[in-house]
Amino acid sequence: MYPDKKKLSLGQIGLCDAQQLLSVILLQQKSLPDTRLYVKIFESDCSAVERINLQLAALQTQNQECEELAHADLSFGSGSYLDMQAAIKQLLDTKLVAIPGCQRLILNQGRCLIDLYLGDIHSSLTNILAPADPASYLHAWFHTSDQQSLDEQVLWQMAKVSSNTALLSSSYISQQQANLAQIAGFTLTDLTSADFLSTGSLLEASAPEKTDLPPVSAKLNNEISQQERRALRQAQANEFQHYPQLPAKEGTIAVIGGGIASTHLALSLAERNKTVQIFCQDAGFSQQASGNKQGAIYPLLTPDNGTLSQYFQQGLLFSRRRLTSLVDEGFNIANQLCGVLHTGHDERSRGRINRIISAQAWPKEIAHRVSAPEATSLASIDIDQEGVFYPLGGWISPPEFTQAAFDKAAKIADVSALFNANITRIEQNEGQWYLYQDSCSGSGSENDSDNEVKHGPFSTLVLANGHGLTQFEQSKLLPATGFRGQVSHIPARNELAKLTTVLCSHGYLTPSNDQLHCTGASYVKNPQDLDYCPNEQLDNLKKMQHSFEGKTWVDDIDITGHSARVGVRMVTRDHAPMLGCAPDTDLMLENYKQHQHTKASIQFWKNNPAPIHHGLFILGGLGSRGITTGPLAAEALAAQLCGEIIPLDMATLALLNPNRMWMRKLIKGKAL
Repeated sequence: MYPDKKKLSLGQIGLCDAQQLLSVILLQQKSLPDTRLYVKIFESDCSAVERINLQLAALQTQNQECEELAHADLSFGSGSYLDMQAAIKQLLDTKLVAIPGCQRLILNQGRCLIDLYLGDIHSSLTNILAPADPASYLHAWFHTSDQQSLDEQVLWQMAKVSSNTALLSSSYISQQQANLAQIAGFTLTDLTSADFLSTGSLLEASAPEKTDLPPVSAKLNNEISQQERRALRQAQANEFQHYPQLPAKEGTIAVIGGGIASTHLALSLAERNKTVQIFCQDAGFSQQASGNKQGAIYPLLTPDNGTLSQYFQQGLLFSRRRLTSLVDEGFNIANQLCGVLHTGHDERSRGRINRIISAQAWPKEIAHRVSAPEATSLASIDIDQEGVFYPLGGWISPPEFTQAAFDKAAKIADVSALFNANITRIEQNEGQWYLYQDSCSGSGSENDSDNEVKHGPFSTLVLANGHGLTQFEQSKLLPATGFRGQVSHIPARNELAKLTTVLCSHGYLTPSNDQLHCTGASYVKNPQDLDYCPNEQLDNLKKMQHSFEGKTWVDDIDITGHSARVGVRMVTRDHAPMLGCAPDTDLMLENYKQHQHTKASIQFWKNNPAPIHHGLFILGGLGSRGITTGPLAAEALAAQLCGEIIPLDMATLALLNPNRMWMRKLIKGKAL
């Protein structure tokens, strides 16, 4: 049934109940401990999430009561209750929220992945890219709701991402739908998801079909279904060829960088048992942009709740899940998920905030309006301004988040890091990548090659090196710009020490950690140096004074200690990160000389694959909210590198692709 015993992928139409989700977690632990289980659930009714959360809360209370009874009766034992309680806690910690798109839950220490797609089911399936690796096709589907119809279009989109021997089980399927399902290549079965999980390792290539259904020629069924599936996949690939999603080749994956992006990519790859070697130019992790003592985590919302806004919400939830799972496993990461309070600092900013919160019926867990008294109560200091509260936000220590991701990766797979490795150039030779390290910087030698250490070969190389992203010849034209940011460290004292939520206005201010608050940050394009700047320190103070005029606690902000940290974040014009294949800009510009500003040129760019550097990938441009966007970007890139179904839809992948700035123009016939 699934030849790769290390991976099993299932699909489900309809979100059942909390008990079923818990059974998936427990059955993976007990029946398939050596298998990485992927479960994709599609649900059109967003209110189902609230139902699940209420059920989980009730089950937690019920299970705790049963556990107490079990402890009282020593002959009964409490192991099963402890297992159930742990599974309930895992699901509660995921903070399921009714937002559109895919929410990825990584459970059982990376062995069980549940992707929840909320919204129109046909649209969700249509906008999933078929995986590059056939081993990642889905092996079985379960139709669990009479509210979700399996029409012909839905069945073929399910088939697009399914193996040729995929099973389909449904109690809500008509005879006509059964015929269509068989034509689409599904084998109909009475197995439940629990049956399949508990006996899946014993199944071979097929399962008994329902005998009450009309027979369909197996040979014809096979020919039609496979041809149609290939056609669907090819049409989708052709449509998306200007944003290629190619996987990595076999072998060690080299990653340049030493921050959030590189270490979280290493963790996501380690969970897939990949060998990773990180090259960091500094003596340790988090010496660059990810070295701030505290980093705010909250979503960037837009009035239209477009693709970027949706990605930020997905990223917020994913980062929270990474954080809570790492902390639960014993990794030390300072954090406070205390929420973020967003207020305006002038009429324009207040108007923008009001437009955002008024434009959508945002889930209360994502954002909700608060009155001036409510703002003061949330912050525990005098705010006296209305604003927007992001309840699931807060702050995290980026250095500890970075280190924990690497430590976990190194614990579960062959992941290593080479420090003080200043990679000055990269080169591809016969399909392999080589990295050249400056081993004797400043020696004055006339021959640069005398001072180089060569690393490689690597079939796959990922650039995740923050503000150094554009330092290489192959990446120098990537549309990202470095902005210096100075974050001021403020002693916790008097009224200020009472602050209990992150404040975001004209700048941000965090609750204290180790008797220090963080505030800032400055925003200087293309900085000439990273030295401490007294003027930027003063500007950070003025931002708070401007945002909260007349508040006595602002007088407690003391910058006289000149304590601060400076870093450079790479910012894209559209504020979206970059992940995916590295564009070959030299070849693109060469082609552009021959194909521009005509109808024929539009067809050329639409009908030909985008030029890329094969085996070279980009993960960067995280901007000033890298903690919010970085871990999910890393997970998505890891899925791409491993040929899996990527937990982002096509619109999001197009938005995040490093090619996007150029291809948007080229396929419309516009000038670069």
